[in-house]
Amino acid sequence: MREVCYLIGKDGRVLWSDAGKSAVAIPDSRDRWLAIWSHREELAEIAHSHPIGPLAFSHEDETTMAALLAALGRPLRFSVVAPGGMIARVGAQNVQVGDEPAWATALRVDSGMEKRT
Repeated sequence: MREVCYLIGKDGRVLWSDAGKSAVAIPDSRDRWLAIWSHREELAEIAHSHPIGPLAFSHEDETTMAALLAALGRPLRFSVVAPGGMIARVGAQNVQVGDEPAWATALRVDSGMEKRT
């Protein structure tokens, strides 16, 4: 299993992805920051997996989200996909996602995890 990151466009398609080598972390990447910047106009959401959980944003996720919002200067949705579900940060609030987008299944597959209900 490994953490995977997807950049999602306003139309719901995956614009770019990369993967770490660990189930608990994905290292910072210059390529990822360049992809975010190059897709900044069409970027709507940044999603990543927590293949062994938790269904929550980590402290590192929190600091990264703050940096991205400051860099882009506009709202962006952030998501974590885990075996037990999906959460999204919408504004300052975390919400449980009931009707997951199609790319969430692909993110689980790319991460080597199965959805638990």
